[in-house]
Amino acid sequence: MTTRPEHMRNHWWWRPGWSVGRRFYTWHLVFDGQQDVHRFAEQYRAALAGLGGLDPIPDRWLHLTMQGIGFIDEVEQGDVDAIVTAARDRLASVPAFDVTLSAPVIDPEAVLVPVQPDEPVRAVRDAVRAAIGDVLPEVPERAEGFRPHVSVAYSSGDGPVGALGEALDAADIEPATARIASAELIVLHRDNRMYEWQPYARVALG
Repeated sequence: MTTRPEHMRNHWWWRPGWSVGRRFYTWHLVFDGQQDVHRFAEQYRAALAGLGGLDPIPDRWLHLTMQGIGFIDEVEQGDVDAIVTAARDRLASVPAFDVTLSAPVIDPEAVLVPVQPDEPVRAVRDAVRAAIGDVLPEVPERAEGFRPHVSVAYSSGDGPVGALGEALDAADIEPATARIASAELIVLHRDNRMYEWQPYARVALG
């Protein structure tokens, strides 16, 4: 995530299985009421305004992607509820923690903000994956390659990085601190060129 790409590509291509109207069970960390994170995101939205080729993420849809379960037409609701129960047991032993969001980096499809420290985030994901494994015969998605981050904008087209890198280099924005005290199971869609969701369950950390 430290090497800056030369070109951006449209984030909104349809990944396998996805289509308009389809919904997906997934675990995220969300930032409802986290005013410092909202301040940080707003300042970066302002710094990137007018560049074109980006879809800034509104405060309500800021998130840290954690772990999917599956499309709602492919997973039994009883299994989903059992996963929530298992997650409550496992996350009770994971303490709440703080993370810091600082300088964004450019991914070919997004402007990403790595979170530090990342070890507590990984502990939450490991517990969620274990809860899924308590119920389903196979845990979807790879355990490896997880990069805890929060996106502030998605790329909406293909083209050179251009002024985006210059705008980020020029931004002088104070880092934000977020308190992570729960994990959220949500029902996600991407019908409107944005990741939007309905909450399903919130599980408190210990």
